[in-house]
Amino acid sequence: QVQLVESGGGLVQPGGSLRLSCAASPSIFSFYRIDWHRQNPGKQRELVATISNDDTVHYADSVKGRFTISRDDSKNTVYLQMNNLRPEGTAVYYCYGGRYGADYWGQGTQVTVSS
Repeated sequence: QVQLVESGGGLVQPGGSLRLSCAASPSIFSFYRIDWHRQNPGKQRELVATISNDDTVHYADSVKGRFTISRDDSKNTVYLQMNNLRPEGTAVYYCYGGRYGADYWGQGTQVTVSS
C-alpha cells in the first residue's frame, strides 16, 4: 500500500525546534519527490520545502535558513528540521508524495508555536 505517515508534531515555544518525520511506504523511491506543506484553518495550504530523488531541495522564502529538509533512504523517511520556530509557524504540517499520475498526502501533524 502506498502511503505517507507524518510524526513529530507538538507544542514548542517561540525560538524552539522540532523535527518532523514522513515515513514513506512501500519505499521512498515510490515517489519522485516529497514535500512538506502546512495549513491553518481558513487559509490555503502552502508549500514549505521539497526534496527530489536526486536530493534537489527548495524552500519557501519564509523558512529559508531556519528549516532543513533531508531524507534517509535506508529508513524510507523524509525529515523536516525546524529551528527558530515562530508563532506563525503554527499549522498542520502535511507530507506530500508525487508519483507519475497520482498524488499522495499524509494525515498531517499539528505544530503549535506558543509561549
